Order: sequence, then structure tokens, then C-alpha cells
Amino acid sequence: MDRREFVASLVAGGCAGMCVDLTLFPLDTIKTRLQSQQGFYKAGGFRGIYAGVPSAAVGSFPNAAAFFVTYECAKSLLGAGGAPAAPQAAPVTHMLAASLGEVVACLIRVPTEVVKQRAQASPSSSTYSILLATLREEGVRGLYRGYGSTVLREIPFSLVQFPLWEYLKTLWSRRQGHMLSPWQSAVCGALAGAVSAFVTTPLDVAKTRIMLAKAGSTTASSSIPLVLYDVWRSRGLPGLFAGSVPRVALISLGGFIFLGAYEKVRCTLL
Repeated sequence: MDRREFVASLVAGGCAGMCVDLTLFPLDTIKTRLQSQQGFYKAGGFRGIYAGVPSAAVGSFPNAAAFFVTYECAKSLLGAGGAPAAPQAAPVTHMLAASLGEVVACLIRVPTEVVKQRAQASPSSSTYSILLATLREEGVRGLYRGYGSTVLREIPFSLVQFPLWEYLKTLWSRRQGHMLSPWQSAVCGALAGAVSAFVTTPLDVAKTRIMLAKAGSTTASSSIPLVLYDVWRSRGLPGLFAGSVPRVALISLGGFIFLGAYEKVRCTLL
């Protein structure tokens, strides 16, 4: 990857992240409150639907930029000698590149996600006061609570979404005989996002529970399997898929905006 491609991926990824995070924030709030332990209405219901938006605004550009720079760099390195010679290796390349991208992006995403979700579940508190309270009670480590569960949610999500997105783009482009336009890439992104969002909803439920749990509680220090078992025991299958409808809607629309905006800005810059 040369410098021009690096800058294009950085700017396009950051712009795409801000577009989707700020546009679809209300759906994200509804999803978080549906998944919270206290329940939708006790977590705020439809009140203060933009609670936590400053945290999302601060983190969205660097988070998405970090993901796409890592994704494109890894895809370039991993595919340099393999993908052109062996097309069947392309899905593996995309999976590995997306996984590396998520590990790096989560270093930025998790602190903003912790603050954002706590603000969404406590709309009477400001984002700044929640940040200060987290640092005072738990230190910097508190901002990274749920890092492992977030990575374990994002990697399976990316293992489905990005290879599927690349595959749908390749299939469509072959059928029409030329490269896809940004809106066509966006449609492929919406389909890939919807499938990925639904199958990984239980992991998202576990991540949300861990991030929102009171400091020092059993849930706060639990692993994903234990949290999922607790949700299954108390709320059954519906509990494991709590928030799946807004999550699928959020990520499907998000995939359309995110990947479409990314392709459009990147193509413009290149």
C-alpha cells in the first residue's frame, strides 16, 4: 500500500464511521436499552435518545479510520503473493485482514463504547460525568472493561461481514461486466451487515451486559459464556436475541452508509 492509498483509506474510513454513527445513533440507543439488565423502560425507554452521542462523535472517526487502514494494509500484505494466484484464498485473506482491523480498532472503540453505553442506559447523567465517574471508580482499566468481549463479538462479525461483502461485490461485478459503483457496494454492504448482525446478536448482548454491569459485580468480571448462560437461564432464547431487530436494522442501514461512503470517498481520493 502506497502513501496515497493509506491516506485515502484513513480519510474514507473516518468519514464513513462518522456518517453511520451519528446518523443511526437513536437505533443504537434503543438496542442498548433493550439489552440492558434493568430492561428497556428502566434504562430510559425512548427518553434522551441521543444520550452518549458526544462519546460516539469523538470516537467514530479514529475508530473507523484505524479499522480500514489496518484492513487495507493487511489485505495488501496478505494478498500480495497469494490472492491473485489463488482466488480461493481471497475469503481467508479478507477474514484475517478484518480480524486484525477489529483488534486495532477496538483499542479506540471500547473506551468510547463504555462511556456511550453507560450514558445511553442512564440518560439523566451527562457523558462527561460518566467518564469522570468511571475513571474515579475504576481507573483507565474501567474504560477497557469488555475489551475482550467486544473483540470476541467483532471478530466473528467481521469474519461473516467482510468476506460476504467482498464476495457479493465480486459476484455482482462479474455479472454486469464492470466494477461496481459506490451505491452498489453499499447494497452489498447492507446485505452482508444484516446477516452478520443477526447471527452475532448473542455476543452483542453479552458485551452490553458486561459493559453496563456495576463495578465489582459478578457480571463485570464474567466471561462471555457465563453471561450468555445467565441470560439464557433468566430470559431464554428471546433474551439472547434481545435487540436483534434494531441491531439488524442499525447494521444493515449502517452497512449501506458505512461501506457505501467508504467506497465513494476512497474512489474520489484515488
